[in-house]
Amino acid sequence: MTLKFATTADAPESAATPCIIVGLYEGRELTRAAARVDERSGGAIKRLIESGDATGKPGSSTLLFGLANIAAPRVLVVGLGEQKKFDSTAFHRAANDTGRALKNLPIEAAVSYLTEIDVPGRDNAWKLRAAALAADQQAYRYTATFKPKEAAQPPQLGSIAFAAPANEAKAARALAEAAAIAKGVRFARELGNLPPNICNPAWIAAQAKQIADEHAGVILEVLEREDMQKLGMGSLLGVAQGSAHPPKLVVLRWQGKDDKAKPYALVGKGITFDSGGISLKPGAGMEEMKFDMCGGAGMLGTFLAAVELKLPLNLVCVVPVVENMPDGNSYRPSDILTSMSGITIEVLNTDAEGRLILCDALTYVQKFDPEVIIDAATLTGACVVALGKHASGLMTQDDELAEQLLAAGNTAHDRAWRLPLWDEYQSQLDSAFADVANIGGKYGGAIMAGCFLSRFTSGRRWAHLDIAGTAWDEGRKGLATGRPVSLLTQYLIDRSA
Repeated sequence: MTLKFATTADAPESAATPCIIVGLYEGRELTRAAARVDERSGGAIKRLIESGDATGKPGSSTLLFGLANIAAPRVLVVGLGEQKKFDSTAFHRAANDTGRALKNLPIEAAVSYLTEIDVPGRDNAWKLRAAALAADQQAYRYTATFKPKEAAQPPQLGSIAFAAPANEAKAARALAEAAAIAKGVRFARELGNLPPNICNPAWIAAQAKQIADEHAGVILEVLEREDMQKLGMGSLLGVAQGSAHPPKLVVLRWQGKDDKAKPYALVGKGITFDSGGISLKPGAGMEEMKFDMCGGAGMLGTFLAAVELKLPLNLVCVVPVVENMPDGNSYRPSDILTSMSGITIEVLNTDAEGRLILCDALTYVQKFDPEVIIDAATLTGACVVALGKHASGLMTQDDELAEQLLAAGNTAHDRAWRLPLWDEYQSQLDSAFADVANIGGKYGGAIMAGCFLSRFTSGRRWAHLDIAGTAWDEGRKGLATGRPVSLLTQYLIDRSA
């Protein structure tokens, strides 16, 4: 369950809650709420500064208990960094630091006064939504495959209120958006974190059915192998050949506007486990390949958030769901696959499979004559090398669409960086035996994948997001992040406005 969000006009010293959160800048500068707490408590925070226990450095936090004349039994003082450098990025960091600290406290509720802080270029609604989403992101716990705990557990954070002007309509809207986006993010994270022996193609189709069952106006269609064969999806079906789990093509539709309005199309890569196929991946780190369906999970989460908000636009979400496994029936390097578009593909590496299922899904979604097509995929390790774990790779030949997506990412702090799709790259995909090869050599791997997909979206407004670096955290204990749900939901909110 996502956190419950609310606003409050209570003064920090009188807020009846287990914990209040105030901020401290480097250089001993207190925020308004911190100064008020310090004054009412007889200088408790300043004494903490004098002793060196509170520095205001970003990433730091200090917990105070039982302050005189303060109703809350706990006061969390969060470091904000230098005041003159405080911006939206610093605010996000402070909000996430707050969430991490609250997660470890035995409390069910809290009130944050960080939303009173001035953030250049951002209004109260932005601060509320950003703080709420950060709190929910940090409060998430994965428990699905653990043994149930028999002993009584300490309380966990279930709600958080934020300081805001009373009766402000924009504040209510901001928290409604935060609640919907948080639900979509959690949905995507949970799918990503589940193991592949549970989260297989049939499971994802079942989760899509649950979305449709719980939301009036949502239409679901699930295409089976036979349906895809009739449509000529030889590329997608080629990847699925080696798995015991039949492939699915999940199609969700939301009609938030009249029938004449073209839909926005979301397409997400849903490889529920990627062994690499015959081009087998190295064993080290292969367990992370359960996350190879995070593009599909992110698109389903975005769809869920948009429907929760009842956005006044039409939306179609297409997720090809396949497992890529080595088997006597697996597709091989040197196989020639015929895609739904009729374009033939020479397979040079069976571990470049995401683009092979996406190309048929991109062709299929054009039957809805969409306004825009956006795909998201954990597509290439090359994108991680290029951009690291902070930015998703954005590729499109549409400058206006690129600007809109980049702006949405900056607003949501779910950022992307544009990579080129120049025609000069396309020759690297030349094949002597088919219309196109599925890889283009060792250079520019992320761009090559984008160039491949562009051949199946000719004449369409289309953008590709490579989220290989942003979809999950590094390491054996890394969790799915739920990106790019926030970016894409913001993009759709902007379009519906």
